[in-house]
Amino acid sequence: MEVDPARLPRWLAGFRDRHGEPAVRARDGLLVLTAADGTVAELHPPPGAAGAADLAGFLASATAHRRLGLLLARQGAAAIGVADGDRLVVSKVDSWYVQGRTAAGGQSQQRFARRRGNQAAAAASRAADLAYRLLSPAAGELAAVVTGGDRRTVERILSDRRLAPLAALRSGRHLAVATPNLAVLRQAVHAARSVAIHLPAAGG
Repeated sequence: MEVDPARLPRWLAGFRDRHGEPAVRARDGLLVLTAADGTVAELHPPPGAAGAADLAGFLASATAHRRLGLLLARQGAAAIGVADGDRLVVSKVDSWYVQGRTAAGGQSQQRFARRRGNQAAAAASRAADLAYRLLSPAAGELAAVVTGGDRRTVERILSDRRLAPLAALRSGRHLAVATPNLAVLRQAVHAARSVAIHLPAAGG
């Protein structure tokens, strides 16, 4: 589940009420809560937030003001922006034609595959141009770059040498998003700022 940092104290209060006071320990950058009844909750800090050894430190880090870069892409479409706290302050959405799949076979299929591959490469190149124009000027201010969408397309975009400083800021969190558009980009701001909470199954 994903919890907005501002709502985390309420979630923690509910966790205590349901399961008892938890023991807290840090592990690999996240915080592990083990409640009195044995229930475990793993709290993953938002992208760009520092890890912490206790709940107070985790809350302070999770709620701290940060600027994030956002790169959402699927084959033929990209939505790129900069979030200042929970506000999207820079944004651009664009799309490029990439043919859909075909059931044709033989040489026709091969020609189609080459054409489609060329179109996908051109679209990724244009998305990289867009990312460079929007995100590179802000790179020194970004706590992290959060990606989303089709991983293969995102990797192709970030392989552009000009984007190496942005690729170095890439968060380990990758968002599952629909075809990128402005509404999806705005929703991604909240997803990128959230605390991810994993509740392992008992005995798992």
